[in-house]
Parts: sequence; structure tokens; C-alpha cells
Amino acid sequence: MSVPPTRPRSRTSRKRWSASSASSRRCDLPVIAERPARTRYEPVIGIEIHVQLRTASKMFCGCSTDSVEAPPNTLTCPVCLAMPGTLPVINRRAVEHVLATGLALEAEIPEVTRWDRKNYFYPDLPKSYQISQYDLPLSARGRLTFDTSEGPVIVSITRAHLEEDTARLIHQPGADGQRVSLVDFNRSGVPLMEVVTEPELHSAEAARRYAEELRMLLLAIGASDAAMENGQMRVEANVSLRERGTEPFGTRVEVKNMNSFRSVERAIEFEIDRQAQALDAGEPLSQETRGWDDARGVTYTMRSKEDSHDYRYFPEPDLPPLRPDRAWLERIRAGLPELPAARRARYRDEVGLSAYDAAVLAGDAGAVALFESARNADPGLSAKRIANWVTGEYLRLAKGAGPESTTSATRADGVQLARLVRLVEEGAISGTNGKQVLERHVATGEAVDAIVKELGLAQISDERPLVAAIDDVVAANPTAVSDLLAGKTQVLGFLTGQVMKATRGQANAAKVRELLERRLASGAQGPTEGAPAGSTGDDPGSTGGPLGSTGDDPGSIGSRD
Repeated sequence: MSVPPTRPRSRTSRKRWSASSASSRRCDLPVIAERPARTRYEPVIGIEIHVQLRTASKMFCGCSTDSVEAPPNTLTCPVCLAMPGTLPVINRRAVEHVLATGLALEAEIPEVTRWDRKNYFYPDLPKSYQISQYDLPLSARGRLTFDTSEGPVIVSITRAHLEEDTARLIHQPGADGQRVSLVDFNRSGVPLMEVVTEPELHSAEAARRYAEELRMLLLAIGASDAAMENGQMRVEANVSLRERGTEPFGTRVEVKNMNSFRSVERAIEFEIDRQAQALDAGEPLSQETRGWDDARGVTYTMRSKEDSHDYRYFPEPDLPPLRPDRAWLERIRAGLPELPAARRARYRDEVGLSAYDAAVLAGDAGAVALFESARNADPGLSAKRIANWVTGEYLRLAKGAGPESTTSATRADGVQLARLVRLVEEGAISGTNGKQVLERHVATGEAVDAIVKELGLAQISDERPLVAAIDDVVAANPTAVSDLLAGKTQVLGFLTGQVMKATRGQANAAKVRELLERRLASGAQGPTEGAPAGSTGDDPGSTGGPLGSTGDDPGSIGSRD
């Protein structure tokens, strides 16, 4: 009697480890001197990514999918608990998300798709089978282009199919001190899409960049929130090595438990090194599943790797085949937004942004919306200046930095950002104070002009108060003034900073610098032209008369008591 595998955890359907397509540009690893074993071998990497889809209800029942903050086992029903006699009902929105992903990946959509049962026993699967798709997925044979440090790469997408998620296992010490495993069924039945690539990637960097690009695409089309920290996007890598210049694949090892893009790259790098060293030492490799220990920076054996026949796939008898008609597909296609790759190209070629700014903007949906809204609100503003504020300050606040920030920065308004950039550009407020205004706006939603007025941040460009502040700084820093007059021009920045400090950042820095230069030039060469009557170069009260001061200027230094 054959015994089924105890833990066939990979939810991948048929994996195709065929030769790389001609359209794929290889991203070979560089020769690394301290890793001599790697110079002989070419890494071959395929990626499987599971993504929870953005739907209000589960895949085959009406239970909520909002399980992140919900108490355990509160979002369940007889269907997702696999009670006898229950029947599944397909979530239309989940199907549309997978079809939209397929269209965005330039994949083929079949005329007929089918549901299958994937059979295995494990505590997180109450039915002892998972409703998935095997040989007729919702989309197949697509591709995705992304950039790496070695240039653009095109990877072939084997398939994108739809299935249901499993429950979540929680391992913790029990009351008697023994380790126990608890099951939370809130996640059971959540719509899950699996996207599988061909084994056409050849570096850890390329694998990471592919995962990042796919996430940006999914966010752009609204298919998923794809938050890796919440388990909404899970990356698994199949890694093997072969001698450079040869075609046959080596022994394939699956790597799991990579919870960040950085972990994806680190885990694959480690696994490449581990396999290369084993091959060089003549040690056999096992087809297995390994976990990634991020704290230790190593992979570890979890179990032997199963094949698709271990799951005993057969058609799901409780669900009919699905036939996406042309009109339905065209409606989905018409609803697709501009995709990240196309947006990056437009920002570079039409808007004139740098490749870096274009990539950062296109990688964040909130940043894109804010940037476009600000440009539309004030078309006369430089797109580069707006981009600087969005990619710098807005994204800093969006990630939760700063005392008044919000984690999502959803209150940021494009019209208000355009107003802020305009005020800074015209010198009405300083760039430093502008950052303070944006932080307050993001936290409260208040209008920019109201914040500037309330906090008294309007920039001082009038010469009279600036001259007085410059006078005080010059008098308080005689050594710095002497150094500047002796040719140490870098001291000018120090004096400018002191004036800015004295005016609480409200002074126009360019104006301060101009006045300082003229003020000190006057002090070195005698009275400023147009100084008040009675002042001479020998009059200590007139030394360093204010830059730009004239006989009609009552604020001139030398005419004060």
C-alpha cells in the first residue's frame, strides 16, 4: 500500500523545466573571486509566487477576507470549514483578477478552463484536498520584462491559475510547556493566484527584480495588495546548477519562507553557493524543499520534494468548466490601467524624468496618483521638482517616518502639493519649511496656505529685517568674518546658516547670501555706496554698512543708536 507524502506543501501545478526561450536575455552571475566553485556553474532559477487576491469575500463562500486583524476562527462558515454536504460557488471577482493579470502579462486566455482537486493531508487543509487548476489554467504562456543591473530581462510566464488558500498554522508553547500547533481557519478559502515562470532566470538579483516587477504590476491593476509581511505575496524559488555551456538541468531544490525581497535575493545567493560547493566537493544533491532562516542567513532541509503525480489531481466534480467569452475579456482589457513598464518609459521619454525618478514613481501607486494630480493642478511647474517632492518627502512620510506622518499618507492631495512646490519655487517659503508643511498636510489634511499662515513660515525676503539679522550674526562671529575676508570662502555657508537659524528658517537663503557678500565686501573696502551722510570708513559705526543700503534707508547700520 502506497503512503502519500506527509507534507506536499508546494501548491504549484505542473512545473515545466524546459530549455530557456530564445526571447529571454540571460543575466549570468559575475565571476566572484572569493567563490571559485560558482565560476564553473550556471544557476537556473524558476519562481513561483502565490498572491492573495483583493476581494471582499472568499473564493468559494461569502466569508470576509479581511483576516489580518480578525480574532482567530471568526471568519468561517460550513463551506470554508469543509463541512459535509457544502458546495462551492465561484467568486467572479477573483476570476477577473486572474484574467486581468494574464492580459497584463501578455498571456493566452483559453476558451475553456477547469477546476481540479489537489489531494494531500495536512492540518491546514480541512477538506484534505485543495480546489486548484492543473492542466487548464486561466492563463498561460505569458511574459514579463524587467530591468536588472546587467540590462533588461524577459522571463516567460508558464501559467497563472486560481485556487483557494489554506488555513494558517500557529506554533507556540502550550500550557504544559510542550510545543503545540493551532489552526486559524480565517485564511482558509481566501482567493489565491499562483504565477509560475519558466526556469529562465540566472541570478539572485534577477529573481528579486522579477518578484518586485510582478508586485508593481499587481498593485497597478488592483489585483492584490501584495503585502509580503502579511503573507499576501509568497515567493518560492526553484534553484538548480548546471555546468556552464551545458543544457541538462541539475538537481532542483525548492526554497521557501522568504518574507521580503531582500530575503529572496539572499536565500537564492546562499543556495547557489551551497550547491556549487557541494558539486565541487563531489557531494550528491537531493531534490528537496528547503526553508530560509533569515536570522542565520542559511537554508535548511524541510522535506523531500514531491512531484505533481503525488497530488493525484482529478477534475473537481462540484464545479463546471469556465468559459471566458470574448466580450468579458474585452471589458477586462479596457479596464486595465497604464502598466508600470509603460509608465516608466513615458516618464523618461515624454515627461523628462531620470530613470531613477521614473522607476521610484512607477513603483508606488500612491506616488503616481499624487504626481499626476499635482502636474494637472499646476502644469507650469517643473515635473522634476514635483517628482523630487513625491519621491523624497512624500514617500518618506508614506513609509511612516516623522512624528506627524501616517503610514499610508492617504491625505496627501495633488492640488495642495502643487501649491507647496509653487510657494517654494517662488521663494515664499524655504525648502526646509516646505518639508514641515507637507508633513503637517499629510497628517491632518489641512490646506498648505493655512499651515504656512498658522505656523508663521512665510519666507522673509524684505531686506530690512534681514539686514538686522545679518548685523547681529556679523557682530557675534568676528573670527568667522575675518576668515572669510582672508579668503576662506567656505565660511560664507556658516554665516548664512547662522542667519537662517536666527530667523527660524524663514529667511530667503539666496537673499541672505547675496546680502552677506555685499555687506562684507563693503566692510572690507569702506562705506557702502550710498551710505548715510556723516559715515566714513573711519567711523566704526559705519563699518560693514548693510548691503543694498542707501542714504534713504532708515535701517542702515551706522545710522542706528
